[in-house]
Amino acid sequence: MINTQILKEGFAKYFGSAEPLFFTAPGRINIIGEHTDYNGGFVLPASIDKAITIAIRANSSDTVNLVAIDKDYEKCSFNIGGEKPERMWACYFYGVIEEMKELGGNPGGFDAIFGGDVPLGAGMSSSAALESCAGTALNSIFKLGFSKEELAKIGQMTEHHYIGVRCGIMDQFASLFGQKGHVVRLDCRSLEYTIVPFNPKGIRVVLIDTMVKHKLASSEYNVRRAQCEEGVAVIKKYRPEVELLRDVTMEELESHKSEINPVSYKRCAFVINENKRLMAACDAMAKDDFVEVGKQIYATHDGLSKQYGVSCDELDFIVEVAHTHPGVLGARMMGGGFGGCVIALVKENEADTYIEDVKKKYTAKFNIDPRVIEVEISDGARQC
Repeated sequence: MINTQILKEGFAKYFGSAEPLFFTAPGRINIIGEHTDYNGGFVLPASIDKAITIAIRANSSDTVNLVAIDKDYEKCSFNIGGEKPERMWACYFYGVIEEMKELGGNPGGFDAIFGGDVPLGAGMSSSAALESCAGTALNSIFKLGFSKEELAKIGQMTEHHYIGVRCGIMDQFASLFGQKGHVVRLDCRSLEYTIVPFNPKGIRVVLIDTMVKHKLASSEYNVRRAQCEEGVAVIKKYRPEVELLRDVTMEELESHKSEINPVSYKRCAFVINENKRLMAACDAMAKDDFVEVGKQIYATHDGLSKQYGVSCDELDFIVEVAHTHPGVLGARMMGGGFGGCVIALVKENEADTYIEDVKKKYTAKFNIDPRVIEVEISDGARQC
């Protein structure tokens, strides 16, 4: 989390000496359950100790004045109810405000400076952290009364309507509901959730960032969602009550395979099986069987690469290296795909060896130095 003293000094420089309030919201990791959220399935994320933090103060006007530390202190102002700002980073604030208004909220103008340490492009949902941070701050300073669940939906709809990414709700939910030392088992259809302890003894969560983000990432995300919806549309002709891929069994999908585009069939099969893998992993976690959890994680990557088509050479290579290390229980790509991070569960006493081997081999193959990201599972969005 960025030092609040930096924000305080920046706020005084750009907006005067009045004391701002501080709010923070974290990024997230996801143990298993990838691309299931927008299909109404299950996910198992956790909030982390990397976050977006904001210093903010209402300014008794209809104008929003922003300063983005991570954009070299770039400034942007816009009027509430006015035109959408040109700078993409400011559109997250604009979208949150507009979505709050849609739900009957009436946020006013404010001055704010923000920054963070959520690694960009690594699949840790810096955008959801920003939406959750903005939503939590505005909800508090303007006493809007939104629940955390409503704030999660506000962030999700900001992505849909103002950023152009038809994401599920996992990222925002994890950022808002996360708890230190726990993962969140979330049913993305009902939004029922369980906070599950996650403290595997002698096992370390290792994140290795490929340091690449291919251009396909954003556009192909929406394509994958459309392909899943295509499969649902076929099943719906026979079972009108079906709304989401979550409602479809593998047997049903198989029985109508001839009516579904072969590529869409593969996408749907991955999601249906991924929900099964998540359930198997949760059962194994309850028994402290992290060897089985690791097997399910490896199977997830295989499906993401071969069935869902969202991996890339760099991600696949790191997972291949992981397979050669007995100390690695499981590894997979994390996030939307086409770059970003590999998450692995590694025996504590073998983690450093695995990391050094990956760094050496990855650099030799791609001429890129991968980034090792140390994270701890931490609390969700809050005033700080």
